[in-house]
Amino acid sequence: MFVLTALVYPGVLAVLCVGAGLLVDRASRRFLPAALLPTVGAAALIAVSQLSTYVAPLAPATPYLMAAVAAGGFVLSRSRLTGLARRAQSWRWRLLVPVLAYALALAPVLLAGRPTFSSYMALADSAVHMMGADFLLRHGQDYAHLDLRNSYGQFINNYYNTSYPSGSDTLLGGSAFLLRLPLIWVFQPFNAFVLATASGPAWLLARRIGLDGLWAALAALTATVPALVYGFELLGSIKEITALSMILTLGALVALHRHWLRGPPAAAIPFALVLSGGVSALGAGFGAWVLATLVILLIVVIGDVRAGRQSARQLLLLAGAGAIITLLGALPTWLDVSGSLHVAQNIASSTNPGNLPKPLRWFQVFGTWLRGSYKQLPSGADLQLTDALVAITLAACVLGALHLLRIRRYALAGWLALMLVVWLALSRYATTWVDAKSLMLTSPLVVLLAWGGLAALRAGAPAPVLRAVAVPLAFVLAAGILASDAAQYHSSNLAPTARYEELASLNGRFAGRGPTLFTDFDEYSLYELRDLDVGGPDFVYPPVALAEGHGYPVELDRASPAALQAYPLIVTRRDPSASPPPSAYGLLWQGSYYRVWGRRPGARAAIAHTALGGSRPAQCSRIQRLARLATADGAQLLAAPSPELVRIPLASAPRPAGWGHERQWLVMGRPGRLSLTFLAPRRGAWELWLQGQIMPAVSVSVDGRPLASIAGRLDGNSLVPDTIGPLAVQLSAGRHRLSVVRGGLSLAPGAGGSAVLAAIFLTPAGAAARETIRVAPGHWRALCGHSYDWIEVVRA
Repeated sequence: MFVLTALVYPGVLAVLCVGAGLLVDRASRRFLPAALLPTVGAAALIAVSQLSTYVAPLAPATPYLMAAVAAGGFVLSRSRLTGLARRAQSWRWRLLVPVLAYALALAPVLLAGRPTFSSYMALADSAVHMMGADFLLRHGQDYAHLDLRNSYGQFINNYYNTSYPSGSDTLLGGSAFLLRLPLIWVFQPFNAFVLATASGPAWLLARRIGLDGLWAALAALTATVPALVYGFELLGSIKEITALSMILTLGALVALHRHWLRGPPAAAIPFALVLSGGVSALGAGFGAWVLATLVILLIVVIGDVRAGRQSARQLLLLAGAGAIITLLGALPTWLDVSGSLHVAQNIASSTNPGNLPKPLRWFQVFGTWLRGSYKQLPSGADLQLTDALVAITLAACVLGALHLLRIRRYALAGWLALMLVVWLALSRYATTWVDAKSLMLTSPLVVLLAWGGLAALRAGAPAPVLRAVAVPLAFVLAAGILASDAAQYHSSNLAPTARYEELASLNGRFAGRGPTLFTDFDEYSLYELRDLDVGGPDFVYPPVALAEGHGYPVELDRASPAALQAYPLIVTRRDPSASPPPSAYGLLWQGSYYRVWGRRPGARAAIAHTALGGSRPAQCSRIQRLARLATADGAQLLAAPSPELVRIPLASAPRPAGWGHERQWLVMGRPGRLSLTFLAPRRGAWELWLQGQIMPAVSVSVDGRPLASIAGRLDGNSLVPDTIGPLAVQLSAGRHRLSVVRGGLSLAPGAGGSAVLAAIFLTPAGAAARETIRVAPGHWRALCGHSYDWIEVVRA
């Protein structure tokens, strides 16, 4: 699966995009440079997939329609392909840049060597896009059959049935379905690929600035992956990454305006498709960048008309053809433009900052940020170095702007200036999250402008000493951005592969038997269990209030038995310390991570269900009340005994330097060893369980004997500890020592990620399944003084 998703899939996606780009090039009289074929092709495929999913019966055919478009491009462009192949020898830098950009963008996944994604525990919007892409490709924009009583139906309806932009989702779904690959594992390669395609227009812009060869390659690469863009890509910001490639392509087409603005009407097709692709991917908000681009083009065509280089009739035909293609390319958006504007307005005015605790700093636009997260300010020497690199980049930007004017690249200079105006306007009037997006979308342009400073130095600075500064400046620009990306790579948290593969197997095993209550707070379950009509614990759209609050798991004991009757299936984590479902449910299946419970045939909901705890007098008082209720209703008492747990205390243990506490959890902030002593009540085989969030490698041993090295065990939510285990261990009765060690410096992906312990406990190995105890109401005292998960009042 790793080879298919990380290596084969991007190759197929490249073929699709290049083929579609060749078809557009053929239709527009062959003026497109090779570097723009992937992005223009991606825009064309977005248009195709938007139209096919809008007509619901055509939605399942979307992958084949995309393949047909690409095949048509290759068939009709054989002569151009021959010419491109002949010149490929001279394109070594141009061809290397997108490969390097893809490898950098996907580095955490590639070096992990397993299918995964890197937005884990940071922003769960990825789950919505996976779910939406799957739904649109299977059902199209047909929402009539959704069950709005559960989380899955509400998510789909409240996002995609309200004109939420879906252009990047349909491109993702169509390309993945063509190879029948799970969207959860191609999601990160898709984002990395789309970002890598942006290096094509970045290369062309670097060439227009005056760079060539290695210098143009470095400029294009660093403009593709500046720190803020890299951070958004690691978070899986699919809409913004797709929009970025479209914005850079608009800039390249502005720079190439002489090749198409004075041409026949068909020459407007690429620009129109890129415009519609951006609108489909980002929604009506993309109009800010489109408007700025159209202003520059309007100024250019007015100059051409006045100079007699173009007639008003030619201009009207070109504009008309562009308008028609733009309308068709984003037809679903235009048909509900009021809804799209409403979505954009809601996003722009929302007080919800997303995953940003506070606004980003304006100087992050310069591409360097020496911290593992773009949300946190560098400190100490890193902050001083960041400030110095930003100052150098700013000076290079000023020099680059002057250079553009000196070499008379007025259209490009004007476009860059208006892009900065768009950013400044949005940063002044928009909310925190929109400001962050505009900052990210502007950063590559600022980086390119800084490389224009290098072009100025190489093009003939007045003094030799200034020309000698060119190489050190290139090193500073490239090193600052790549070091910033390395810091984020080091701190990334990767999704657990095996656990989600088990969830996918559950979806196939129990498909159609829902609705299903999923007790974990894990929004990716909405995609993985999409055929079970999932209801979850206080997602944004919860079916029932069964959790402590947003982000917490379901507490089954809080629900009235009748409230659970709507769910034939309940999926719980395999956690011995958790309370089992009510007696109406029996265990159907158990895996390494999950248990599936099914409602017993004919089982009626309990009259009452109560969790027990507290002192013996308080416990007995509750049991007595339940007994009275059972007597009055002619029912019986049913008790679920608690498991035998040996808890190993964390709070009182001496911790290494640099380790702290967060919400009573132990944060393993740096390399170190934790030693804990505990008592085993008897000799025999035991199972050791850990609860926490552990991304870097952490080794566990008992009495000096290694048990396991744990890594990549995350639950997807910082409020919910992952249950890790069981680890088999043989113990004698008496005292033992447990060691937990976080290792030293490592270049592995996520080596600087989360490392938190919430609890450690032992359970007897091979313990028999717990049987419930049935007691007549008159013998309720027999239940006092024992440990139970819950007691129910059930009819005989």
